[in-house]
Amino acid sequence: MNKVDVVLGSFFGDEGKGKIIDYLSQKADISIRCTGGNNAGHSIELNGKKFAFHLIPSGVLNKGNLAIIGNGVVVDPKVLIEEIKNLKENGYSVDNLRISDKAHVIFPYHIEMDRLQEELRGAQKIGTTCRGIGPVYCDKYERSGIRMGDLVNKRFETQLRQNIEKKNKIFESYGHKTVDADEIMKEYNNYADILKPYVIDTVSLLHQALEQDKKILCEGAQATLLDIDFGNYPFVTSSNPTIGGICTGTGIGARYIGEVYGVLKAYSSKVGEGPYITEQDNEIGDKIRELGHEYGTTTKRPRRCGWLDLVALKYAVMLNGITGLAINHVDTIGKLDEIKLCVGYKIDGEITMQYSTDLERIAKCEPIYETFKGNFGDISNIKRREDLPQNAKKYLDRIEEIVKVPIKFIGTGAGRNSMIVC
Repeated sequence: MNKVDVVLGSFFGDEGKGKIIDYLSQKADISIRCTGGNNAGHSIELNGKKFAFHLIPSGVLNKGNLAIIGNGVVVDPKVLIEEIKNLKENGYSVDNLRISDKAHVIFPYHIEMDRLQEELRGAQKIGTTCRGIGPVYCDKYERSGIRMGDLVNKRFETQLRQNIEKKNKIFESYGHKTVDADEIMKEYNNYADILKPYVIDTVSLLHQALEQDKKILCEGAQATLLDIDFGNYPFVTSSNPTIGGICTGTGIGARYIGEVYGVLKAYSSKVGEGPYITEQDNEIGDKIRELGHEYGTTTKRPRRCGWLDLVALKYAVMLNGITGLAINHVDTIGKLDEIKLCVGYKIDGEITMQYSTDLERIAKCEPIYETFKGNFGDISNIKRREDLPQNAKKYLDRIEEIVKVPIKFIGTGAGRNSMIVC
């Protein structure tokens, strides 16, 4: 590892970042989550037990690995405490957990505001998870947010009551239920007592670690096409899950960053509304969903499924400076008789490899496909790329040839060790 390595999602999230993070965190001293909130999730299967992380970095499962929730994350204390409890019940210590004092706190009025806004969008809904993520980021940038340092030191009452007064006026104007300030104060003071031992200045901690040549792994949540600036706006998240969010969400300067791993599936999937050029809203999409168990870690919603889009992948490589690809579910796509790969778009009679987030332009794009043979067979125990069946090698080689970035990891099954490290 370099001083700081990064794992990012290349498409719409749910690409299997947890598995790659789990492997790399075994070589790291620190794992840090940088952006987003409990609207995202990483799943890891370990010793027959499946862990779903929404806020705590996946690296917490590795002994000796310091797990940090960075300043760019927004924290729902209730969800975080449930994750801590689950880890303890399964025999894992959380003494290695640290939370940035600068991370912003999600309150019940953020969740209610999220629900109200989505309801008011009507037919134009964006598919939010209604976890309060957008509204808490709004308060952060409107400078009325409450941070973890304020919460655990219990200096937030005046600000909280002011915020609730403002939000309740909005709720009342729409006939929506209001929230009770006294109830929330009592609830969140209890949360503060539980979480206080974990909250510190993580920026100073990280830079002390860098001075000591410690290895840091940054865990990206969600993915490139959901980025608030570079994704398919407005069908995006409320933060920057691209490379810029790694720096602003941790306080780590760009000069420390080494490898940037872009994670993807051997097909593609998406949760929520918005454009999706290679979607297969048909029997093929249904089959991929069932073979890949494509249901959201956070929402449990069935994911939309389709073919792998190399135009979008090249866009992700360009934006993030991706140095290596980690491709999961090669075993899943290999169960199909025939596989298609999008190698370009046709728009207004012209062929292009340029990705656009303009919704009108996206609507005109027709995917250009190349077809490959499937039926890879059982590849779960294969440990070398050269031992893969010929059909699988042809498919992977073509991805590398077009995107011009090497594949570093190949997921061959659901298990922790079902992976080829190239």
